[in-house]
This record gives sequence, C-alpha cells and structure tokens, in this order.
Amino acid sequence: MTPLGRELADLIRADGPIPVARFMALCLGHPRHGYYLTRDPLGRAGDFVTAPEISQMFGELIGLWCADAWSRMGAPERVALVELGPGRGTLMADALRALKVVPALRASLAVHLVETSPALQACQRTALAAAGVPVIWHARLEDVPEGPSLIVANEFLDALPVTQLVRAADGWHERQVGLDAESRLAFGLSPARLPDALVPAPLRAAPPGSLIELSPERAAVAREIARRLVAHGGAALIVDYGHTRSSPGDTLQAVKGHAFADPLAEPGEADLTSHVDFASLAAAARAEGAAVHGPVTQGAFLAALGIAVRAARLKAAAPGQAQDIDAALHRLTAPDAMGSLFKALAIADPKLGPLAGFAG
Repeated sequence: MTPLGRELADLIRADGPIPVARFMALCLGHPRHGYYLTRDPLGRAGDFVTAPEISQMFGELIGLWCADAWSRMGAPERVALVELGPGRGTLMADALRALKVVPALRASLAVHLVETSPALQACQRTALAAAGVPVIWHARLEDVPEGPSLIVANEFLDALPVTQLVRAADGWHERQVGLDAESRLAFGLSPARLPDALVPAPLRAAPPGSLIELSPERAAVAREIARRLVAHGGAALIVDYGHTRSSPGDTLQAVKGHAFADPLAEPGEADLTSHVDFASLAAAARAEGAAVHGPVTQGAFLAALGIAVRAARLKAAAPGQAQDIDAALHRLTAPDAMGSLFKALAIADPKLGPLAGFAG
C-alpha cells in the first residue's frame, strides 16, 4: 500500500468510510502525498499528455482566440489573462508567442496562473521566464484581482472532485471508499438514503443500479467565472473531456504510466479524473447571468479557428517535421482521437455576442 493508502486506511478505521469526492481530493491534493503536489505528471516520463504538449498549434490558437475576445470586449487597456491549472506553462507560453502579432494586447495584459502544485509552479516559471509580461501565481481563482478577464481552463475541471450517487432498491445512496475484509480499499454505499431532491430532475428516474456523478466544485468554478465576467467583462474558454448532456454513468478513472489503472490501487501515485458534465457547467454559468457558447467538439472548435491552415504553414516552414505535424493534427482533431471526446465551452459577458469557434 502507498503511504497515502496507509493514511487513508487509518482514517477509515478511525472515522468510517469516506465519500468518493473526499477520496479523490486527498489523492490529488494531500499536502504530503497528493499526486499533483509531489510531481510533474506530464509528458513521456509522466503519466499522461495534454493537448498543449502534443503541439504548439493548440496553445497558439487559444492565444488568438483570446485576442479575438479582447477585441470584442472593446480592447480594454488592462486585462487579466488567467489560466486555471496551467500544467507546465506550455499552453501559456505558446499563447503569448502567438499574441506577439497583437502588440496592443500584449502591452495591456498581466498573466495570472491558478496553481497549487509547487512542482508545476517551478515548470511554469521556467517556461514563462522570458515571456516579457507580468506573471502572478494564485492558489484559487477567487484570489485573482477582479477586472476585465480572459480565462482559460484546459483539462482543469476533470480533476476536481465528484460525488457519486447510486440508486439502490430503496432510493439514492452516496458511494464511499471503505475497507474490505483484507483491509484493502473498496467501494461501498452509505446506508443513509438521500432525498430525491438532491438528484438533478432529469436523472431522478434512472433505474435501480444507476450511478450518477455530481460536482459542486466544478459548478462553483463555473459560477465564479460567470460572476466575474458579467460584472467586469471578458470571456472564458473551457476545454476538457466529457459529455454534453447530464446522464448516468461511472466515469471515475485513474491513469498511470499512460495506461488506465484501478482508482483504488495506488492512492497518490496515479492521476484521478472523471468526465465533465458540460450541461451542468452551462446551467451554473447561465444562473449567474452569463452567456454560454457551445459546447462543441474540440475537433470542430480547432477547425473553426484554422488549425489546418496553421499546420500547413508549419509544414512549409519545417518540411522535415511534416509527419509529426500531421500526427499531432490528427490527435487533436480526429473523432477517433481527442476530437470528439474533448469539448470546448465558452462563458462570456452577454454583451460580447458570438465568439470565435462557436458562431454558426
């Protein structure tokens, strides 16, 4: 058992089974053994690869998307460029390089990175050392100064905790993590029956045996983003894997060494995520008065931004890398790769109107 696994077992022996959401939060954010606080998980030497690490095209196009949104905002003289969960800083570095074609925007912005991992903060400082713009780190979005903002969250929300509910014969019960007869971590159900009112109306009629996932933390992020943008102006782009409609299903997954793993096997040593419910995010943002654009598939979004044109220009500049560029283009946009599973959603000040990648 991992060090965190032993600590979790002791906690469960003392206090009883813990909700899946708490298990997930401890696995990823425990102050000593949390997955994200103790390592750089990205790249071939890590456990997974995100879109910015696949190709510079991804971050460049998001940078230009931000430039278009800034123009629709009326080109304010001061704007915060905020990234939630910025990984190694690769996306932001590529976006800022692309924004050199918009010097007025570069001169107006300050970069704010919301990151809790010391290991990843170190990577970000290296990646952005020569950025030429102010860079400030924060532990929470709420700590970012208010004002006109452009907000980017790529593969950030999937790692926020989810609550899992299972419909038994007598109603809904919360799924928990406890110990089996051999003192191994195991899933179980809380004996307490939950009120049906806690379950979103479209899911209450799910048949017995159904599992649904709720994420108050993700909804809270969407509400905070929406509140800021409605009050001060701006737009946010969320890109993640997930589904466009709320529906039953167990999507909790662990990844280690670029392969799926048992979520309970090695706490603190594997990445834990679940699919994002984009319908729930959209509802939370609209409740704060924001406009919502999408979701659309990542493939459609990048195509609308001109990724094929950018790929052609990169191949013309570096013919020897044409095969790698084509492979990256396929991975980012093809339905059998990231193109369909990943979605893009924008939250914005309603005054901005249609946004690039979502119009039509």
